[in-house]
Amino acid sequence: MLALSGCSSLWNCTDTAAERGEAGVRVQVEDVSGRPLGVTAEVVDWRLEPHPQVPSEGDHVSFRYRFDGTDEDFGPAVDACAVDEERVALGCQTVHSSEAFERGGVLTGDSRLAVEHPERVAGVLLVPNDQSYVGRTCEEDLKDGGGPHPPEPATLGDQL
Repeated sequence: MLALSGCSSLWNCTDTAAERGEAGVRVQVEDVSGRPLGVTAEVVDWRLEPHPQVPSEGDHVSFRYRFDGTDEDFGPAVDACAVDEERVALGCQTVHSSEAFERGGVLTGDSRLAVEHPERVAGVLLVPNDQSYVGRTCEEDLKDGGGPHPPEPATLGDQL
């Protein structure tokens, strides 16, 4: 039997998830280490209205957002959440700057959220953590995976 000193059959791999940043109507987008990317994301406006293609579903949260400091080809993604008065998420989705259109030098986009109780919506907030990063995990690649990852996306019931 041959044994090499200093070698181990186990790779040292540690996945770490970033802490969720403070949600707001206007946020500085952060990378997976919590550092600002130089990009601002903002909810420009929101309203309750029936979805034009399925009005029978009742009101949806329709909102406009914008990204400053990034380009159309590649950029960050943040979670957008409809919240109640206590900032509890009623519904969330990820919005990507790459899906927005350039208007007047900034990237703007429109989106909709279906929520169970639209009458409870008090606003739409953005979570500043960049969700566009797709990193490998230890489970996927023990040798090269691991490291910092964005926090889990915001979901129904999360306090923001």
